[in-house]
Amino acid sequence: MAPLGTDEWIGVRYDGSGTYIFTERPLWTASELNHLRLNKMAEKSENQTTKKGKSKKSENLFPVVAIGASAGGLTPFKTLLRATGEEPGMAFIFVQHLDPDHESLLPEILRKETKMPVAEMSGECKIEPNHVYVMPSNKLMRAEDGKLQLTDRPEKKKSERVLPVDLLFTALAEVYESRAIGVVLSGTASDGTKGLKTIKDAGGITFAQSVESAEYNGMPGSAIHAGVVDFVLQPEEIPKKLLEIKHFIKTDDALETSSDDDDDESDYMQIITLLRVRKGTDFTYYKQTTIRRRILRRMAINKIKKVSAYLDYLRENREEQDTLYSDFLIPVTSFFRDPKIFEHLSNQFLPDLVDNIPDDKTVRVWVAGCSTGEEAYTLAILFRELLESRTVGNPGKKVQIFASDLSESAIDRARLGTYSTTELAGVSEQRIKKYFTKIKWKFSGKPAD
Repeated sequence: MAPLGTDEWIGVRYDGSGTYIFTERPLWTASELNHLRLNKMAEKSENQTTKKGKSKKSENLFPVVAIGASAGGLTPFKTLLRATGEEPGMAFIFVQHLDPDHESLLPEILRKETKMPVAEMSGECKIEPNHVYVMPSNKLMRAEDGKLQLTDRPEKKKSERVLPVDLLFTALAEVYESRAIGVVLSGTASDGTKGLKTIKDAGGITFAQSVESAEYNGMPGSAIHAGVVDFVLQPEEIPKKLLEIKHFIKTDDALETSSDDDDDESDYMQIITLLRVRKGTDFTYYKQTTIRRRILRRMAINKIKKVSAYLDYLRENREEQDTLYSDFLIPVTSFFRDPKIFEHLSNQFLPDLVDNIPDDKTVRVWVAGCSTGEEAYTLAILFRELLESRTVGNPGKKVQIFASDLSESAIDRARLGTYSTTELAGVSEQRIKKYFTKIKWKFSGKPAD
């Protein structure tokens, strides 16, 4: 690689197949950048459940409500159960943070609060409507093909956090998609936030207990702050809202059925056109299954059955236009998201680049479609480490990183540079201590020296 001058750029481009391409001069127009951002998000959204092998989708047609809690979570869950009828037409799964050696009496306790059958999970169990399931404290749960499967909880390591709520929510999103519903109740820290984001991205619906009613507001507060909650309610209000939206939840069969309906096809395209006129963003080239899944999600939340009726509602409601637009731009990202790619960058490409920066010059790096900033900060960490190790005695070399995104809310979060413990799961303890400052249960990036 030839040395780069002070006015030259390195563009970080995602080609849609899992590869980041670095070019010396980005030549995208605004329209091309828009399509790049949309295709990048769509690729992440469609592939996020295939990294470790895609789970089969459940054939069950009823909603499955996963409820996660920690400290102070049992009382609101009992309240929720008491407010739920005997045959709500959905299944409930309760996950609570408990010591792995603790013998749980939860099934016996919960049977006093509901007429629905309550069972502690053991081995493999088919999920049935109008049932309540409890996860044993020494197990972790995954869902596959309509069945809950327990796995042994690994021995706790000092550097690792076991997040049973996130694991359950993520598994349900993979299998149940639009029929997955996540609820976060009282608890400390931020377990559940990442899982709710996955459920929402898959077309499901999310709830959180109001922070005012929570004995410990860490878990619901984290989810609400992250913008991944559809409804913030008190525990006794959640069952009523679940019943209201249950009949409006569409299965993925609705995507296939509507594709054969010329009227629905026209309505979907008019929705895209409406957002293009209002926001200046063209979603025509976004994956249409993703677009339609998120439209159907908003229809369920607003209790609207027909696409044409939702189009009429959208035309008259600018706030709903903004919400749908934000749903289309749900960020799917993380620190060191593609470990092999970042390992290749840090070992092969970036050292050569740093070595070829002229003395006392600056190379600019541009991250297009940066979402909430994790990828940009990941590159900043890698560059900082390389500059420290390869420019001893020649401290004049500099790197500037620029990042852009279509979503204003995502950019606002990226500028803050503040992340929860869950969001830092891919960052080593050593790097967290060096590059972040702990603020309560969140971490903020340290300014460069």
